[in-house]
Amino acid sequence: MAATNLYREVVNSISAHVAIIDEKGVILETNQAWEQFADDNDMQATYQSVGSSYLNICEVAADDEDEKAAEATLVAHGIRQVLTGKLPEFVTHYPCHSPDKKRWFMVRVVPFREEQKAKAIVTHENITPIMEMQEALKQKEAELTQEREKLEETNTALRVLLRQRDEDRTRLEETVYNNVDRLVLPYIEKLLQGRLADNHRTLAEIADNNLRDIISPFLRTLSSLGLLLTPQEIEVANLVRNGRSSKEIADIMTLSVAGVDFHRKRLRQKLGLANSKKNLRSFLLTLES
Repeated sequence: MAATNLYREVVNSISAHVAIIDEKGVILETNQAWEQFADDNDMQATYQSVGSSYLNICEVAADDEDEKAAEATLVAHGIRQVLTGKLPEFVTHYPCHSPDKKRWFMVRVVPFREEQKAKAIVTHENITPIMEMQEALKQKEAELTQEREKLEETNTALRVLLRQRDEDRTRLEETVYNNVDRLVLPYIEKLLQGRLADNHRTLAEIADNNLRDIISPFLRTLSSLGLLLTPQEIEVANLVRNGRSSKEIADIMTLSVAGVDFHRKRLRQKLGLANSKKNLRSFLLTLES
């Protein structure tokens, strides 16, 4: 088989649409894929004919006012750059949609080096599968962006709700504390200071102790410090914070003054105030805040 025939068979076997143009952009040769595309798209009489000026076709298309016009202008300029030796290669891609199908092609222009005269090889390769994947990826990215924005909005709303919940809970705790500390406990103390039957005193003491546990607003802070306080130490701490003296605490808790002082000493040790001159009540008030 002669070399010329071999080259033609090779060129006709590839899927790319191939054409050879001269220095003026006139089509000299085409392969079967080029000719088949022209037949399938009714373009034989104009666009794809051997002897037609490919550059003229691009320039005519460039007169339109759409995306194809810009692509045609770009291709014509690239061909001239290759034919004059200013570019070793020109590559771009463009849409070529039919009424019932979307298509994209990549056009490549390279010098034809076999002869002295300036010629170029123009190839069009169907890259529709690649472009469709890119379009699908763009769509998926847009969807993911929308989902991320929705999640961020949801997270923001949740943070606002959680903050509001914490604020509401704090206000509720403060309200309960203030009401019980000022409107209930003083009357229970008066009851305990009076003459009560043993069973009534026991019930009043239970109510007093439970209420003080409930309204202890700094208990959570003490726990977060890793302190191991006994129930009596918690009660003493709450009373100290309320400004009660050791004698008053002793009367309320039915303890000796020495016993209350022992609990105060233990509190100072556990709170790291053993070697400090800082006032115990002042420190407990800072924990509450």
